[in-house]
Amino acid sequence: MPDFGRLPAICVAIALAISLASPAGAFEIFGVKFFESADADVEVIDPLNYTVTLAVEPTPEDADGSLEDTLRDASGLISDEDKPVSGSLGLLSKAKTDRKRLVAALFEQARYDGLVDVFVEGRDITTLQPDASFSARPVPVTIRVRPGPKYTLGRIAVSSGGIPVDPAEYGLEAGGDAGSAKVLEAEGKMFNALREDGRPFVAVTDRDIIADAATDRLEYQAALDPGPRVPFGDVYVDGAEDVDPGFIAYMTGLKAGEVFSPEELADARARLLKLGVFSSVTVKEGKAQDPDGTLPVQVEVGERKFGFYGVGATYSNTEGAGASGYVGYRNLFGRAESLRFDASVSRIGATAVSGEARETDGFDYSSSLVFKKPGVLGPDSVYIGSLEIKREQPLAYDRTSYAATSGVEYDIDRQQKLNVTLRAEYEEITDYLGDRNYFITSLPITYTYDGRDKELNPTEGFYFQALAEPSYGFNTSTPFVKTRLDGRAYLSLTESDRLILAGRLGYGTIFGADVEDIPNDRRFYAGGGGSVRGYEFQSIGPYFPGDVPPGSGFNERFTDTPTGGLSLFEGSVEARIGVTENIQIVPFLDFGTVSDELVPDFSNFKLGAGVGARYLTSFGPIRIDVGIPLDPGPRDAGYQIYAGIGQAF
Repeated sequence: MPDFGRLPAICVAIALAISLASPAGAFEIFGVKFFESADADVEVIDPLNYTVTLAVEPTPEDADGSLEDTLRDASGLISDEDKPVSGSLGLLSKAKTDRKRLVAALFEQARYDGLVDVFVEGRDITTLQPDASFSARPVPVTIRVRPGPKYTLGRIAVSSGGIPVDPAEYGLEAGGDAGSAKVLEAEGKMFNALREDGRPFVAVTDRDIIADAATDRLEYQAALDPGPRVPFGDVYVDGAEDVDPGFIAYMTGLKAGEVFSPEELADARARLLKLGVFSSVTVKEGKAQDPDGTLPVQVEVGERKFGFYGVGATYSNTEGAGASGYVGYRNLFGRAESLRFDASVSRIGATAVSGEARETDGFDYSSSLVFKKPGVLGPDSVYIGSLEIKREQPLAYDRTSYAATSGVEYDIDRQQKLNVTLRAEYEEITDYLGDRNYFITSLPITYTYDGRDKELNPTEGFYFQALAEPSYGFNTSTPFVKTRLDGRAYLSLTESDRLILAGRLGYGTIFGADVEDIPNDRRFYAGGGGSVRGYEFQSIGPYFPGDVPPGSGFNERFTDTPTGGLSLFEGSVEARIGVTENIQIVPFLDFGTVSDELVPDFSNFKLGAGVGARYLTSFGPIRIDVGIPLDPGPRDAGYQIYAGIGQAF
């Protein structure tokens, strides 16, 4: 059971960020509005209040009242009932607009015989003059809806110039849903299917939709002119000033002679936006073919400021103060090459909490210089080279490292990515056994599949990542290979995404060497906010001194600290429960084990449980988790608190 008598000291964090961009508009967090314009509340001239009553005639198909709920959601009069309108004319205008919206809502529910009447102070709005006056305050408004029968689809006839198109594949078949939105959506899908077949000049040349009141059937007949399949032609670029237009055309990935594809146009726009040098990008096909029969492509870009910088600061009464900053430039040589320098320092004035964290010496720091050049192996690739310096003092070791990397990131498609990097690193590491130096070269290869619907707040989909990192220690003559597999899955159980189940599994093994021959930072650890919540970072796994006999020469600062392991198995399950539109409560259970053998010890799990809260914003969820270690070790407190932006995984 957890020891609630050992509680971590309260941490206070302060963050500061400075950006070159000014706020674009107001936003609200926990009821507090930021950057709100002074004229956000516009005064209504001649304000007039009203009340609304909705009466929906019951029908056999709507025993559950869902139709009335739909009509209420569609009504502007109902949604704005607490807001005054501008005089009698404003009320009449709003009522007439509302009648059209409600009729459209009935059509979407396949009720084409429906009638909507709106009465203001007992008078039908169709008979009222624009200068009508009303004596009651607030003015009573009554909406009366007679839905009529629900239609189904009857005869379906679609011609497409001899190109096979089956309307049933898109939901248009006798007896099917005859809602207006469904019918038009199906037509749009047939239209897009022909465009995706390389036909940019598809046109709907005829459409005949008949609602037969005698049979309660909706008949649909349409003629689609597919037009010819057309190849792409030249790419023309407008708006480029400092970025090479030829490079922009190359980075679209569009090749003359290949068949037109709307998906390729969308991918071209995504590639250009990913360069980071444009504030706006438009990629569209020409309105007509060139004399040679090809279809030109027009690219319009708006360049952004190329220079950027930022600073930040943190403070914790256990981790001390910290500061960070970065500066960079996005278009070094005119082809979106970027150079960024990052530097940070932390643990300034840090103090250890007795019995939990270990004693540390001085402050931590890191800096990196990263160069990126897109398009080195085609438009979907980017070269990344870096120089790095780092000093860190986590729970398991002290480490100072100097590294250089050179590699390529390649987008296989929208969901798949491959990273291959050559890394050379010199490390000085101190742990319980003393000081050791390593000169390591490695070739980490990472494959990523990302099928999530959203990155920071996924509700559906699957994410998978595989790592293989062969390494060789030159001064120790030690070869080894680190491998790791990670998977995440998300399932929404409601249309409103108010209940989402999320799960994560990770498995790793290091082959080719014993634990003591592998640098500490390359070993596996578990525990912390991105692993098993409730436990101290790195605290799960074998500990020093373990089987090491006591004696001289050992560093006592690292007594009861993790050794790290050769294998890892960890995972998490959580339910993201929406209690309001913006607030989630998230109970979770995490588990993990680390072993100094090649296979994890599945019988020796550490479990962490807890609950978190999420506040959903436009830029991602603001997250707070409280985790409890169910089997705490010598370095674990009674609970841990984690905060950040984005879901835990």
